[in-house]
Amino acid sequence: MKIAVVYNRESQAVINLFGTQNREKYGLETIRKIREGLRRGGHEVRTFEGDKNLISNLEDFMPSVISGERPGLVFNLSYGIQGRGRYMHVPGMLEMLGIPYVGSGPETHALALDKVVTKIMLMQRGLPTPKFAVLDKPDSPLQEDLRYPLIVKPKDEAVSFGLRIVHNEDELREGVQVIYDTYHAPTLVEEYIEGREVNVALLGNNPVEALPPVELVFGEGPQIFTYEDKKNESGRRVEKVCPAPLTEEETARVQELAVSTFKVLNCYDSARVDFRIDQDGNPYILEVNSMASLGGDGSLVFAADKIGMDYPALVNRLIDITCERYFGRDFFDEESHQEKTPADKLFQRLTTRRSKIEEDLQVWTNLSSRTEDAAGISAVRKKFEDRLGKLGLKQKEEWTNGRSAWTWETKAGLKDGTLLVVPIDVPGARTGYPIPFRREQEWIYGEGVASSRGGMTVILSALQALKEEKLLSKTNVGVFFYADEGRGMRYSTPMLKKAAAEAAEVIVLQPGFVEGKVVDQRRGTRQYHVILEGDPERVGRRTETHDVLSWFLEQTPKLKELNSRRNKIAVAVQDVRSERYSVLMPHRITAQVAITYIDEALADKTEKAIYDILTPKQKGMKSYMELLTSRPPLLRGSAAGLLEKLEETARSARLPFGTESSLLSTASGAVPEGVPAVCGAAPASRNQFTPNEALHRSELVQRSLLLALFLEKGASR
Repeated sequence: MKIAVVYNRESQAVINLFGTQNREKYGLETIRKIREGLRRGGHEVRTFEGDKNLISNLEDFMPSVISGERPGLVFNLSYGIQGRGRYMHVPGMLEMLGIPYVGSGPETHALALDKVVTKIMLMQRGLPTPKFAVLDKPDSPLQEDLRYPLIVKPKDEAVSFGLRIVHNEDELREGVQVIYDTYHAPTLVEEYIEGREVNVALLGNNPVEALPPVELVFGEGPQIFTYEDKKNESGRRVEKVCPAPLTEEETARVQELAVSTFKVLNCYDSARVDFRIDQDGNPYILEVNSMASLGGDGSLVFAADKIGMDYPALVNRLIDITCERYFGRDFFDEESHQEKTPADKLFQRLTTRRSKIEEDLQVWTNLSSRTEDAAGISAVRKKFEDRLGKLGLKQKEEWTNGRSAWTWETKAGLKDGTLLVVPIDVPGARTGYPIPFRREQEWIYGEGVASSRGGMTVILSALQALKEEKLLSKTNVGVFFYADEGRGMRYSTPMLKKAAAEAAEVIVLQPGFVEGKVVDQRRGTRQYHVILEGDPERVGRRTETHDVLSWFLEQTPKLKELNSRRNKIAVAVQDVRSERYSVLMPHRITAQVAITYIDEALADKTEKAIYDILTPKQKGMKSYMELLTSRPPLLRGSAAGLLEKLEETARSARLPFGTESSLLSTASGAVPEGVPAVCGAAPASRNQFTPNEALHRSELVQRSLLLALFLEKGASR
């Protein structure tokens, strides 16, 4: 489970600093102990400061979960950066983001931090608390009938800030003046209860468990727990005794009052209630700590240890309590989450290593391999082959040309198995700086992240999970990867046809569509290189004939007229370049014209029409048209059985699934007739082949899982 430990310590990353600054901080050692304890519990843990960068950090660490996957949560240690309502800031942000978190909600922290409001609520419920008054200013009259000695403290501060005993009017006014000057806040004045101080820590929600009471033994000096005591600056040692030496009746009474207080303030998961017990054994509730300290010397940690709950057990117990509150009692029930089948184990492996999969994607994305970059392609190829070799796959020489196409297979071989197809080149020439890898909540950006790297990562993730479950070696799988996607597979297609003919089915790892949609139909593409030559003409010369550029521009509307939505055919001029001498008009035009189509016969007819349109009739002008690439279409209905198996696999894992058609051509069209082929098995993309290319983040693990489960079924047959 992903757990973000959020605290406030060093960062002051806010837009402006003003108002009451927080002075409560967890020590680095405590944060480390919490992190390590959670890791011992099997969780993936990262720590973050609770500042204005928290939202983007959590977006990066906790993408949206898939069905059946355990969501992440926040272990909240944040006291806030500034302001009187600072305890509420991080819980409020988390509720807005929809992220579960350990501890009480913002409304509870607001009540508990305001000691006056807390005492009023306790009194309304008939719970005992010392008599009190509130002095807004140092010279405010004390109208309530209170008996000295009295306790003075800020009404909405914690950790005993400003706490002191006063014995007369002069000391009272002095104490209120200090609080007013230091905290700019009203002072809570309450009767001092002569007697013993006891804390009761609480865990759980329904039911709430009261831990054994802890008594604070102060020794010499004031019989109260001051800020200096808590910071070990008072020169004395305050001892803790647990269980507190109380009678059974007294113990039951303070535990009962603590639970009632917990419920009155609507606390969650854990808290601590502080008591004074007078000389007659009567308990009085002093205050509620809605964020009970997890420091090593805190009463909650001390009491938990006395009942056999060490530090790792305590922090993981808090996770269990929180998950039970959010997701139900059986969230951590061992039997309900037991990995019973290979499919269950694959699900667990892939969903718990989401971060590692994304890190793998980042590594591949940061390796540039543009189509024209031979050195980059070589580096990626060697690294990809190294990964396949470590998975136990071997290269199949018969279906490898060593320049643009490579085929690898498992120990069981490809025969009658599944061929996975993916490009390792990113179409286009390398120009400028590469697009940096970056993550957002829903999308991941980078050079070739969707058009190549997403598919590569899905293949490796799925095969790695199968290997760890000892299933890969007996699964009939082949991996065909090629390096001329940017050239329309001009050189790798013959190898793909040979490898695909050996397989029972082909899955092409090119981007699909959101909501788990794969591609069951893709248009074919033909690209033509056109050269148009004519005589050089002077600018402004009167002539009955056109210069080549003007003539070509007149023909382009005629090419557009060949488009037909009904017939699913489109013609487009993709590139135009001209050559000229000095100040003369162009004498040569080179252009690239493309057709996308479904019907081959209609494509042949359109090709002839293009040739006729671009064949000049005027004297002194001639043209040439050459077919550069031809990528056949993937026709709907040719892979019905394969789609049914994929859909069944997705349904059993509660993964989204559907089909969609695409205008872009891929390797799927080169698969021989009679071999079922599906494309779009890689995560969905947007802005493909542009500097803003992005991959759908959640689908990275979804598609990895779908592929692993699909191949696992093949291994079990």
